[in-house]
Amino acid sequence: MEPDFKLVIVVRRDLGMSCGKIAAQVAHASVMAALDAERKRSQEFSLWLQGGQKKVIVKVKTLSELQEVERKARESDLPVQVVKDMGLTEVPPGSVTCISIGPSTSSKLDPVTGSLRLL
Repeated sequence: MEPDFKLVIVVRRDLGMSCGKIAAQVAHASVMAALDAERKRSQEFSLWLQGGQKKVIVKVKTLSELQEVERKARESDLPVQVVKDMGLTEVPPGSVTCISIGPSTSSKLDPVTGSLRLL
């Protein structure tokens, strides 16, 4: 059986972003993760792409919670992309809005993100 590949995107909820803003930030995270994976981890990227590009969007309440998830992901040797907003609409410039983790296997991602609530 093929491993289950997915991409997890973790969104901060303390910024008061609208649904549209969150959607844009999640899209940024997805594109950043896909481009990075295609360049650096082509086999994982291909398996994720062929498997339907599964994405799971979860949430945290604060920047410090987001940074803790990022730390755990990096310690687990998972690929992480950090999305910083340009500040043209709803949040101050440079605000970290979300991170992407993966794509990778569920067995590697779940210990880091499995306890987070869906957005």
